[in-house]
Amino acid sequence: METTIRIAIQTKGRLNEDSLKMIQDAGINLAEGKRKLISSSNNFPLEVLYLRDDDIPQTVSDGVADFGIVGLNEVMEKKGKLEIIKYLGFGKCRLSLAIPKSEEYTGVEYFNNKKIATSYPEILKDFLKAKGLNAEIHIITGSVEIAPAIGIADAIFDIVSSGSTLVSNGLKEVEVVANSEAVLVGNHGLSEAKKAILDELIFRLESVERSKGKKYILLNAPNESIQEIVKLLPGMKSPTILPLVEEGWSSLHSVIEEKDFWEKIGKLKAAGAQGILIVPIEKMIL
Repeated sequence: METTIRIAIQTKGRLNEDSLKMIQDAGINLAEGKRKLISSSNNFPLEVLYLRDDDIPQTVSDGVADFGIVGLNEVMEKKGKLEIIKYLGFGKCRLSLAIPKSEEYTGVEYFNNKKIATSYPEILKDFLKAKGLNAEIHIITGSVEIAPAIGIADAIFDIVSSGSTLVSNGLKEVEVVANSEAVLVGNHGLSEAKKAILDELIFRLESVERSKGKKYILLNAPNESIQEIVKLLPGMKSPTILPLVEEGWSSLHSVIEEKDFWEKIGKLKAAGAQGILIVPIEKMIL
């Protein structure tokens, strides 16, 4: 029987779509289906288990899933014996304390003897202890932002992305306690066969990751301009230069950061570059 690894991801929510896109970008096809709890790939030894985000750390810790994609905030909260294998760069947010807009904030001492509503009591406890603060923690599993408005808390501690939810509930962010993003986590004691599959998966993910924000550039230039152009396009190691049929001209191939594209184009043209082509990069294998 072929060895398969099982990875747990959110069944819905902010990390679900990005996790599935990451898997797809790595060339892994998953069976489609409505209300699915598990799906398998037909071209890679992988099964995907769909769970609530706060269930993923325990599921991985117990070995029901070999790996999981979950917010770092959940790993911090559960304090399980999980290994963070890779930071994935999406789902970025922060865990922050917020208070009503009308309140004057003078510093962390504001929270002394206050009641704070949160879905992350363990992270909040650690923060309060580190700051020497004494506050009552009110645990809520749901819409934490409404707690001050209905009188069950003086402040909240919750995930903040854009901050728009806080604003719409009459709150303001006053202290960032921790930053979070999606992470790939795993448990210890995997077989060598599963480790080999994990290595291949990470290799694919990193190949896709390297290509982000980069474009492949091809151009023609007179040979006397090549050295000047090379200084503008250093490439991964060095640009590729090929002679053209037309004597005295060469074709130069390199990689350029997308953010630098428009700045470089004018300089390249001024240096004598012609026939400039910009091509998307899907993967970069080093």
